[in-house]
Amino acid sequence: MNKIVERLHNGIIKENPTFVLLLGMCPTLAVTTSAINGLGMGLSTTVVLAMSNMLISALRNVIPDRVRMPAFIVVVASFVTIVQFLVQGFIPSLYASLGIYIPLIVVNCIILGRAESYASKNPVIPSLFDGIGMGLGFTLSLTIIGSVREILGAGQIFGFQILPLADASTGTLGYTPVTIFVLAPGAFFVLGFLMAILNKVREVQAKKGKPMPAATGCFAGDCANCSLGTCTGKTSVDMTEEKKNEE
Repeated sequence: MNKIVERLHNGIIKENPTFVLLLGMCPTLAVTTSAINGLGMGLSTTVVLAMSNMLISALRNVIPDRVRMPAFIVVVASFVTIVQFLVQGFIPSLYASLGIYIPLIVVNCIILGRAESYASKNPVIPSLFDGIGMGLGFTLSLTIIGSVREILGAGQIFGFQILPLADASTGTLGYTPVTIFVLAPGAFFVLGFLMAILNKVREVQAKKGKPMPAATGCFAGDCANCSLGTCTGKTSVDMTEEKKNEE
């Protein structure tokens, strides 16, 4: 039980894919025009993460090391196809909103990163909950970003109008939506503001002796700790020089 709780806490808080590892930026910035879009993409990714982690862990001693990445992609692609058909069949409005980003879950670095760094090295149950934890962390992040953008850009949340809109024709006072927040630049603004708030919280917690996890991985300039385990943090010039020295 402690292991399960630890994996869930790790994905949601300690190694949150969006706010700590800074992974999955493409869907994070592209689909979070509303809270429901963020929630839908997050839950779709959670299902794929959990199921692919579980199957890859179960087959970890069967898949040859030389072909593990192609095998991982085949497993992930299979579950993504299932999720895509289910969303298309049962929630067509969400499918229309997310569009091409559901198939692109196949190449989401969060999923391949967890498959390579955790599922391929650990038992089935911890791997399953590792996928659930990372997926829930991703879902929470996308829903928060989508909610902020939807409130500022339309005065709504989950499609419900919470801020009365101004009406110039009748002289009614109310909220004037800042439409840039539901456009592409708004995603960068909101993510930047949220990251700034989190950095400030980290500073305060560090001063209290309770440091929070700092952002890691390639997007934070920390290639040595990239969750994919494939980034060395060295430039091509460095690698060329090392190769010459070895020869």
